[in-house]
This record gives sequence, structure tokens and C-alpha cells, in this order.
Amino acid sequence: MLRGCAQLRPNAARAEYRAWLAARPVGSAVTELLEAARGEDALTRGLAFEALRVVGAPAEPDVRAVADESWLRPYALLWLAEHDGHDPEDAHEVLTREESTWLWVDTAAAVADHGEAPLLVRHLESAVQPTVPALLDEVRAVGHPRTVQVLVALAAAHPDPALAKAVRRAAFQVHTGGS
Repeated sequence: MLRGCAQLRPNAARAEYRAWLAARPVGSAVTELLEAARGEDALTRGLAFEALRVVGAPAEPDVRAVADESWLRPYALLWLAEHDGHDPEDAHEVLTREESTWLWVDTAAAVADHGEAPLLVRHLESAVQPTVPALLDEVRAVGHPRTVQVLVALAAAHPDPALAKAVRRAAFQVHTGGS
């Protein structure tokens, strides 16, 4: 269901989530969505939390329970902030800088796996770091398992040769454990 919704516009995806949720008990639906979010596919992780937004309040205890899981923590904290009434535009303020960077890498992994190169380049604009060198420093330190693949994909997609070279160098440093 989540993969099928990846190609839909947000309103159409929410309608699919509602239909899927109507066909099963809420508790088992929440469990299934969180299990899907625990997988390796970053796109599925993001979509699972979008579906959990449709579930709403009944998902809160389960979402709170996964807030300590490193892979799910940024998503859970954003979900909880929105659930508690934070404006979705400001919800990112509940994340630490490290959590924001981890989420940036996870989202970039989803874009690299399922998106187009220009979208990955535009993803740079969503980073909390003010400069690409600052972003690269923090990305290298955050420990996301997809960091090397994200940086290699970004280097291949970026039209600026100097920036692409810096990104490739960062990917090599992460790969070799250097600094």
C-alpha cells in the first residue's frame, strides 16, 4: 500500500491510507505501519509516518514508544509535535541538529533511491546547515548507514564540479573512516 501511494499526490495518498485503515483494526494497522517504517527503505519510512498522521490520536502511544529507536526517532518526534499542535512548518524545531541531519540523510536516501537527480540537488536547500561544507561535516559525523551512497549520488547529480568533488571526497572519507 505504501509503495503504491508513493506516486500519488498527498490528498489521493491520504484517501488511500484512509481506505486501507478502514479495512483493518487500528491497533494492527499501526503495528504494520511501524514495522514497515523499521525497514531499510527510507521512502517507506516516511510514507508510513504519513499514514500514521491519518490514524491520528490512536497511534500516539505506539509512536511515543518508538521515539527511542534511532531510525524512527526523528519521524516520531515530528509526528508527536504535529499531533501536539505544533505547526507542521515549525515542527522540525523539536529535533536536535544531529536528528535533523540524520533525517536529511534519510530523506536524501529516499530521493536517491526513488527520485530524480535534480530533486536530490534541490534537497540540499532543505539542510539546516548554512553551507555545504558544514553539511558535509555533520553528515560525515551523524552515522547514517546510507551516508556514502547518498553522497555519491549527490556528487553524481550536482552540476557544480567543485562542489561535486567536495561531496565525493566526503563520501570517500566516510567510506574509509577518515576525516
